[in-house]
Amino acid sequence: MKRTLYLKFLIAYLLFAIFGFIMVATFVSNMTLEHCRRKKAESLYAEATQIANTYAADLYNSETSLETVQQQLVALSKYMDGARIWIVNPSGRLVLDSSNVIEQGEEIKIEGFDPTATGGTYYTIGDFWGNFQESVLSVFAPITANYKVQAYVIIHTPMSQLRKTADEFLNISYLMLIVMFLLSLIILIFFTELVYIPLRRITQATEEYAAGNMNYEFSVESEDEMGYLAASLSYMAGEIARQEEDQKKFVANVSHDFRSPLTSIRGYIEAMLDGTIPQEMHEKYLGIVLNETERLTKLTNGLLTLNNLNARGMLLEKADFDINQVIRNTAASFEMTCLEKKIAIELVLTDDKMIVNADMSKIQQVLYNLLDNAIKFSHHDSVIKIETTEKRSKVFVSVKDSGIGIPKEDQKMVFERFYKSDASRGKDKKGTGLGLSIVKEIIKAHGENINCISTVGVGTEFIFSVPKAASMDSDEEGL
Repeated sequence: MKRTLYLKFLIAYLLFAIFGFIMVATFVSNMTLEHCRRKKAESLYAEATQIANTYAADLYNSETSLETVQQQLVALSKYMDGARIWIVNPSGRLVLDSSNVIEQGEEIKIEGFDPTATGGTYYTIGDFWGNFQESVLSVFAPITANYKVQAYVIIHTPMSQLRKTADEFLNISYLMLIVMFLLSLIILIFFTELVYIPLRRITQATEEYAAGNMNYEFSVESEDEMGYLAASLSYMAGEIARQEEDQKKFVANVSHDFRSPLTSIRGYIEAMLDGTIPQEMHEKYLGIVLNETERLTKLTNGLLTLNNLNARGMLLEKADFDINQVIRNTAASFEMTCLEKKIAIELVLTDDKMIVNADMSKIQQVLYNLLDNAIKFSHHDSVIKIETTEKRSKVFVSVKDSGIGIPKEDQKMVFERFYKSDASRGKDKKGTGLGLSIVKEIIKAHGENINCISTVGVGTEFIFSVPKAASMDSDEEGL
């Protein structure tokens, strides 16, 4: 059986209630009875001392009669809720009893009476040497006359009466305990509404996500940590779902881009082998097969590049170099391609040299991919413009073509892997859709940005930034 947090909380709450009642029924009960007994003993002792110093002292000083003292003790007994008041001489003979009139000549003796039995206190608890059927609290106060103890005033009150008083106080304790537990239910209600129910929703959501249902939706309307946890979990599931979708799209794109050239290669080779393509045409179609293999090689290299960039976390070998020279060299590598399409490359470079601090080989790859992309989608007899501008501590590089352009709705996706707009698919079927993804990863690893500005039918411009070298900043400050 799975023990939930709520069940544990309820068990703890019930245990707290049970132990609370046990504590009240035992320790508090004994403490209350002890408190009542001590207070009653103090009160009776004060009364007994007053009687010993007044009525009883007058009796032994022959200043009043036995009948008068008897009447006074009867009145005081009623005042003290029926407590019995005795006057006993040291030998144990009962002289006066507030509840009974002792006839003249009648002798009532308490066998075994010992006033020292209190053990240093002024009261005892028990049956008072067998004179009571129940346990009583008996308080002693000596009567002195002529510097001698003549007798003792003893007041008895039943312990059952004290227990009744203690029980009344104990009932108040029980009532307060019940009220406290009822009020503490507010904590349980708050725990249920603010913690358990949201946590249960979150737990159910995690079980759904663990089962693969990343589209499961839930919400926790709370602005505390529980609400933040729920929002984070929902966001995480959305990101995982998006990554799974991207992964499926990635596999589909890889399969498509690999299958197309492989199908072409197989078809041409089979046609040459079975004679469909005559011998004199083999050279032409072998050239097509070679181009398709180059396309596969390029696609494989692009995938390996992206995989290495992600796996290594993009290890950069930064150094100071002249980005203008890198631009010139990259542009020169496309000379033959540009001649075939009659495309001119215009360089508008700030200063003769522009020293930046970056990974030269990777920035060169960025320029190569952007320029290759621009040439693919440029019209014949057009111009591609590469421009550098300097702003504060950065150098901005622009690669601008006058080609087919990118639709506005596609511009935000141009840096995604394998992405090709419908226009680009029609214009260039040999593209892998990985070039701009690699560009984005490299620029991002440098902590810089790249933007795309495009208008359909007018052209496309890519602008990225690289940091200037510290030496250039120092030279400018010196100037």
